[in-house]
Amino acid sequence: MLTALLAFIVLLLLRVPIALVLGIVTVLYIIISGSMGMLDTVPQRLFSGLENYSLLAISLFMLAGEIMNSGGITRRLVGFAQVLVGHFRGGLAYVNVVSNMLLASIIGSANAQIAMMSRTMVPAMEKEGYDRGFSSATTAASGLLGPIIPPSMLFIIYGVTSGTSIGAMFLAGILPGLLLGFSFVGLIAYLGYKEKWGSQRRKSLKEVSKSFFNVIPALSVPLIIILGIITGAFTPTESAAVACAVAFVTGFAFYRELQIKNIPKIMVNTAITTATVTLLIGMANVFGWLLSRERLPQEFADWMMTLTENPLVFLLLLNVFLLLVGMVLDGIAALIILVPIFMPMLATYGIDPIHFGVIICLNLAIGLLTPPIGAGLFIASSISEVRIERLTRAILPFLIVSILGLLLVTYVPQLVTWLPNLLN
Repeated sequence: MLTALLAFIVLLLLRVPIALVLGIVTVLYIIISGSMGMLDTVPQRLFSGLENYSLLAISLFMLAGEIMNSGGITRRLVGFAQVLVGHFRGGLAYVNVVSNMLLASIIGSANAQIAMMSRTMVPAMEKEGYDRGFSSATTAASGLLGPIIPPSMLFIIYGVTSGTSIGAMFLAGILPGLLLGFSFVGLIAYLGYKEKWGSQRRKSLKEVSKSFFNVIPALSVPLIIILGIITGAFTPTESAAVACAVAFVTGFAFYRELQIKNIPKIMVNTAITTATVTLLIGMANVFGWLLSRERLPQEFADWMMTLTENPLVFLLLLNVFLLLVGMVLDGIAALIILVPIFMPMLATYGIDPIHFGVIICLNLAIGLLTPPIGAGLFIASSISEVRIERLTRAILPFLIVSILGLLLVTYVPQLVTWLPNLLN
């Protein structure tokens, strides 16, 4: 097992894609242990991890995001955010956060959101005189909202892995996502006052009204998703299909920017992204099966329970552990591997599975931006062309705010459970 662990660490340090790391380490361990018969079971485990209807929501939400990008919906949401808050001191920084909050209900992935918004917001902020490091840090930090504000790929994977209602997870993420978003707004307000940033012209009531009516069709997509789940009109998976249909009609009939000739490209992009995520899910399932066969989850759970019987201390240790995991492991892979380990422990400590789901997803999202090896840092650094050291310094205030928000969500479970309990 030690050799496999060393191989796992070395491959991660070499920046080998995590899906390949999990597969290589699994096969390597089987060969080293001499259990060659297990190789016959690997393909079966690989495919069994994908035989779940709820996973269809991932590819459908990705398709909805591609349609919205091509149909001009994303651009109009950003424009609406600029009309709303662009006139405040540090206006474009507010626009960055508010745009990410709106897009989080569409994209659902921190990495995808950081990559997309870094291409648009960082050059725009730099043009207005903002420091490039701060612009990149604001964009990367706001990307954390992707896995928290529904719909979220991490929530879907957690629901599938734990047997928890995906609809309840979507509802549970609303208040923590808003809390995190408004915390970033407060931080920017403080920095703007301290640095004496300038402001833009306040839009007239006529301009605000025009922008609002123009963006109503775009806002209908996330609203239909949330309202459909709340009212029980359709399941999260069905809501993803409805989102695709609404996004297509909006982009094609209302904004008339979605062209039939672009459909093949949209489908190819969706297929490539879906294949990447699907491979990761399958490999993580095989790796998790190997860990379960060797009883490592049970041994780890027993060890954790020997450390403390206090639920508050357990949650603190859990947060520290998950932040470290989020730095080195992709969120989807981490969920598939770790959720079966921790689920049996929740009843012992009296922790609600929905509350735990938001905690683990928020930790893994923050881990993406935690120095020195958070994957989100490298994505933002590469696309924004900002040195990683400069980006790290600029993002520290956002990380502090995020961790404070995480602690609040951890120790005030009503922030997570109130909305699902109310609507159920």
